[in-house]
Amino acid sequence: MTISQTKMANAIRALSMDAVQAANSGHPGMPMGMADVATVLFTKHLKYDPTWPEWPDRDRFILSAGHGSMLLYSLLYLCGYERPTIDDIKNFRQLHQPCAGHPEVNELAGVEMTTGPLGQGLATSVGFALAERLSNTRMGNIIDHHTYVICGDGCLMEGISHEAISMAGHLKLGKMIVLWDDNQICIDGSTSDTVSDDQIMRFTASGWHVQAINGHDMEEVDAAITAAKNDDRPSMIACRTTIGFGAPSKQGTSSVHGAPLGADEIIAARRFLDWPYPAFEIPKDILVAWRKAGARSQNLAAQWKTDFEKLDNGLKNDFNRRLNKELPENLEDAINDFKKHHAENPVKVATRKASELTLGVINPIVTETIGGSADLTGSNNTKTKDQSPIATNDFSGRYMYYGVREFGMAAVMNGLTLHGEYVPYGGTFMVFTDYCRSAIRLSALMEQRVIYVMTHDSIGLGEDGPTHQPVEHLMSLRAMPNVAVYRPADVVETAESWLCALQDTKRPSILALTRQNLTPVRLTHTTENMVAKGGYELRPANGEAIVTIIATGSEIEIAIKAQETLQAEGIATRVVSMPSTDIFDEQTTDYKNKILGNTKINVSIEAGIKFGWERYVGRDGIIIGMDSFGASAPAEDLYKYFGITAEAVVTAVKKKL
Repeated sequence: MTISQTKMANAIRALSMDAVQAANSGHPGMPMGMADVATVLFTKHLKYDPTWPEWPDRDRFILSAGHGSMLLYSLLYLCGYERPTIDDIKNFRQLHQPCAGHPEVNELAGVEMTTGPLGQGLATSVGFALAERLSNTRMGNIIDHHTYVICGDGCLMEGISHEAISMAGHLKLGKMIVLWDDNQICIDGSTSDTVSDDQIMRFTASGWHVQAINGHDMEEVDAAITAAKNDDRPSMIACRTTIGFGAPSKQGTSSVHGAPLGADEIIAARRFLDWPYPAFEIPKDILVAWRKAGARSQNLAAQWKTDFEKLDNGLKNDFNRRLNKELPENLEDAINDFKKHHAENPVKVATRKASELTLGVINPIVTETIGGSADLTGSNNTKTKDQSPIATNDFSGRYMYYGVREFGMAAVMNGLTLHGEYVPYGGTFMVFTDYCRSAIRLSALMEQRVIYVMTHDSIGLGEDGPTHQPVEHLMSLRAMPNVAVYRPADVVETAESWLCALQDTKRPSILALTRQNLTPVRLTHTTENMVAKGGYELRPANGEAIVTIIATGSEIEIAIKAQETLQAEGIATRVVSMPSTDIFDEQTTDYKNKILGNTKINVSIEAGIKFGWERYVGRDGIIIGMDSFGASAPAEDLYKYFGITAEAVVTAVKKKL
């Protein structure tokens, strides 16, 4: 007997309302409303193999409306993924269980990214779709798949949706299909109380193929997805649905969005849906129908393996290397040669320029890097000579002009790295990490190697003034878990920071780089990566040290000048470079004690807020830094005005003594 797709969709509704009820928290409305759309997608269109979840040419499915996580968990169980099991679903939202409140990428195979912050799934999907087109250009049709997104009204209200929609339309990412859950309900009530945008016209204006359908008519859903797949533009399908469909007294209301239905309503819903089965029980015939649907692409996956093996060995090996996040073997030697040259032939340049010089070594070797900037390429120095731009319908390049879309850029980079084979880096001014922050946080939470090139890192940028001068940003980013922040002092430290960022496959890195030129400080070559220790003694004292000065980035040269003055006056002083407090904190206690020393006076110097430096200099230490926002003036005048000078250090040390 053929099982109707309506019964298959009702299995999603039943699991969703039962799991939310058992957890006594969650969001049953969206899974129940979009069950019909999801059933058509997963049984007729989506290309996937539950027995090989990491299949490189699978279609990607992203649940941007991550609060409706039970939709995805139900689908994974029903389609035959190893997990979640029915017991996992019974433990929805419980401690150390894989079915978290919002989908988390490292918890379950089949979850392509961590979603929940609305709009970010949609924006990150642009990165997934872009990665697919890049790989298709490089490898041919061995990589040829779609990116599907389910988003809600909230995703489209978020500002990042504008950046994402605009970018995808401009690039003509025709393999991207967005299914909008157009249910006209948000938490506060009807969306008419909140927004009156014409989403059809909005997407059309951005160059998308747009359709509007009844999301509960499975034939309409099927036809719309088919039409979307046959169009060379990104597609949006507005699926008019009833939130909480099947809950007779709550469907279509905001009360069904984010709370359990309650025992009485679930009984009524079972009657309404003709679902006379106990909680968490899926009848065998319905489960068999789902498992058959889940297995329908296994022959395609098997054929893909055969076709992949026929590829040129060099292409295969390089693709596997990139999927395994392994770097080319000759990279370290090339970086060491670069370091040796600049230690022996030092140049006074800004670290943003030092980064460009380093990328000139990295990019020809690490061909999986995809660079970019949020309309600041010439200021961030992120493009190298070997990189051609990615353009509309031309995906042969390796550099993205992201436009003034800092948040969108960061989200797209998450998608590029999540796809599997790319190392994205992107630049903007350090102060605009505020615009990127939610995507940086997701990079960290998802443990993804994304590299943020943040230039103009202090009051040293000068005349642009306090709106553009980052003050609190370094410390606030250091406070974020699983992020490595690097603030190098010269060309050599910048090269080492880049190598650390590339080798770190489990977290994002932030390179904080200067606008102003810096005096080289690493003048002796060593193949050891000193930045990989986070902090190290750059200049020892003459005699037994009385003072330890710890500094970062552009303030290292201030520390050295202060050291020279103090030592000339008989005060033995050592200088510690601390390019990454995050990395330093991970070192052994013995190493940290050795580097921080046991001197009478400890000093920190950084052109940022003082908060946090007491961890390294102690409560009685001297902290040279900022207590306010910046000002508009030449950099040299600002350093004097705010007291971040060698003279100020010397005066403070003498007073302390």
